[in-house]
Amino acid sequence: MISQVERDLSIQNRLPATPSPPPSPRLCRSRSKSSGQHQNRTAFPHRISWILLSVLLRRQGILLFAPLIYVSCMFFHMRVASFDAAPIIHRRPAPGSVYRSPQVYARLRADIDADNTTADAISTIWKRSYKGVEWKPCVNKSTGVLPESNGFIFIEANGGLNQQRTSICNAVAVAGYLNATLVIPNFHYHSIWKDPSKFGDIYDEEYFIDTLANYVRVVDTVPEYLMERFDYNLTNVYNFRVKAWAPTSYYRDSVLPKLLEEKVIRISPFANRLSFDAPRAVQRFRCLANNIALRFSKPILTQGETLVKKMKELSANNAGKYVSVHLRFEEDMVAFSCCVFDGGNQEKQDMIAARERGWKGKFTKPGRVIRPGANRLNGKCPLTPLEVGLMLRGMGFNKSTYIYLAAGPIYSANRTMAPLLEMFPNLQTKEMLASEEELAPFKNFSSRMAALDYTVCLHSEVFVTTQGGNFPHFLMGHRRYLFGGHSKTIRPDKRKLAVLFDNPKLGWRSFKRQMLSMRSHSDSKGFELKRPSGSIYIFPCPDCMCRKNKTTASAT
Repeated sequence: MISQVERDLSIQNRLPATPSPPPSPRLCRSRSKSSGQHQNRTAFPHRISWILLSVLLRRQGILLFAPLIYVSCMFFHMRVASFDAAPIIHRRPAPGSVYRSPQVYARLRADIDADNTTADAISTIWKRSYKGVEWKPCVNKSTGVLPESNGFIFIEANGGLNQQRTSICNAVAVAGYLNATLVIPNFHYHSIWKDPSKFGDIYDEEYFIDTLANYVRVVDTVPEYLMERFDYNLTNVYNFRVKAWAPTSYYRDSVLPKLLEEKVIRISPFANRLSFDAPRAVQRFRCLANNIALRFSKPILTQGETLVKKMKELSANNAGKYVSVHLRFEEDMVAFSCCVFDGGNQEKQDMIAARERGWKGKFTKPGRVIRPGANRLNGKCPLTPLEVGLMLRGMGFNKSTYIYLAAGPIYSANRTMAPLLEMFPNLQTKEMLASEEELAPFKNFSSRMAALDYTVCLHSEVFVTTQGGNFPHFLMGHRRYLFGGHSKTIRPDKRKLAVLFDNPKLGWRSFKRQMLSMRSHSDSKGFELKRPSGSIYIFPCPDCMCRKNKTTASAT
């Protein structure tokens, strides 16, 4: 007979057990050890999170903090469940911030050599006209007698050749405006240019005085009776410290009263000390001085004309037309730009030494940060000879083109000039065109050498500027004055070039297409009118030139 206990156990065994979730289907026969470890690591944070939440739910007063705690738990969970090895991100320099032009040249050189395009770029480069109108020089001549002078103005011109030119033209304008007599400007000796030349060494002084005779009185010295008052020492003369870009009203209200009182005043330094936004009558003095009265001295003019003649003879196959390039790749320019090229550690040491030599302590001041990549992206790095060659070949100038190079001593010339000479073997410089005897009177004077370059660039069919500055600015304006209002100047977009020269996939056809577009843009910008704050030395239209209708001119 079965006992009661046994009967109960038998009934209990027949009852169904507590239901449990069905096992998940097994996709793999076995799990890796690492997978099990990962599951254990992720399960523990889950348990902790639910325990904390259950405690908080019992304490309703803490529910206000539940979202914050939940986010914290999720963050903790994500960190624990993250991959064992986080991905490593390698940051590449921004496109265009690194100098890779040599690599581009190596990749494109075969295509450049194989490009036998016969198009004559020099004859077809300038196509645009300014709304059917061309310009002609137009400075009203004066034959009237000048009124009695209000006194003498003596200025000191600082800087290089064309910064001094700015000073001279502005001084003529101020003297004309104040009805004063201008003393031939003194050239301040500069530690960088190191040129002791006087006014008469660079410009034809007699011609300058005679040309301005009916507009502004010009003398070579202050009269003795006035110098006696100052112990024959000009440093004792009252000196005005004029702010840059001062308006004409300042000269009228502040300078003129002192001039009438003292009868002789000094303004030093005097470069950009007169606003470009000046009355038309004042602009006329600037035009007259810059485009007519300032003629180079006879030695410079004669040698300059000889160089121009030789360039035209060499380029006889192109009807005497040649290209001039103002290349700013001297050591001081490379150092001042704070850009990095491909010279390695030697270049780095050279640039540090050049900066300290030319601008003591300027680039090593506390807090001064030098960003070569940003400078390149912003178009502030001077174009290298290689980049100039690539650009011009892309614009359609072939290997037979004659190029005149206006430049000082090129940095690391043996290395940096080689690619340009490969692309343009007919490249010339003043040292190549003239003998040592011919250049001897100019060789140790930077301003006189620059004046020779200025003359040859002025008469070229195409002028290429690569870095900006006073030299190309004056040339652009002077060429507009000579060539019917068109500057005939190529101004490259250096920001765009920086990106192009850093493109590893750049092809020759694509590059050439973009260079032709850049060339066309320079042509369209050749005719530009001066804006109120623009430089009259760059934009002589309309203050120095008059419109000449083409249809009317052809009819007559």
